Amino acid sequence: MIRPALLLDAAAITEIYNEGIQSRQATFETSLYTVEDRRKWIKNHEDHYPILVAVKDELVVGWACVHPYRSRNCYRGVGEFSIYIREGYKGMGIGKHLLNSLVNTCAELGYWKLVSRIFDFNHASRALCRACGFREVGVYEKHGKLDGKWVDCIIVEKLIDDNLD
Repeated sequence: MIRPALLLDAAAITEIYNEGIQSRQATFETSLYTVEDRRKWIKNHEDHYPILVAVKDELVVGWACVHPYRSRNCYRGVGEFSIYIREGYKGMGIGKHLLNSLVNTCAELGYWKLVSRIFDFNHASRALCRACGFREVGVYEKHGKLDGKWVDCIIVEKLIDDNLD
């Protein structure tokens, strides 16, 4: 089941995000988050920038969200997304269902494009994006350092055709 995130999901979202931080596969973040950090984040997230969770057997097993791409009003229809799946639940189709749900939610909100950056070595996330209709449009070389090593990021995008008129 996919649904909007609630404040009571903060602990699960924190656990899943901290797994992503510790794996060094998906984010340049290196400091772990607290439940209170994520509670504030959920509470202050604007409706135009959805946060969705995937729930299986009453356990939050993944989450996805959209952030502003840029602050200028002309980019209000472009969102930058993130997606994280709990360890032990990857490869089960949850990510695909969650990302497609996020795209559909964003389409309803009037978005015309979603974008993200993926570590070049994160083959699972790149495959997920391809499976959901995203295309790789470029590479940010040496976009940041993680544990003292430069990391390249693949830029992905998906146009939401219904909103391109």
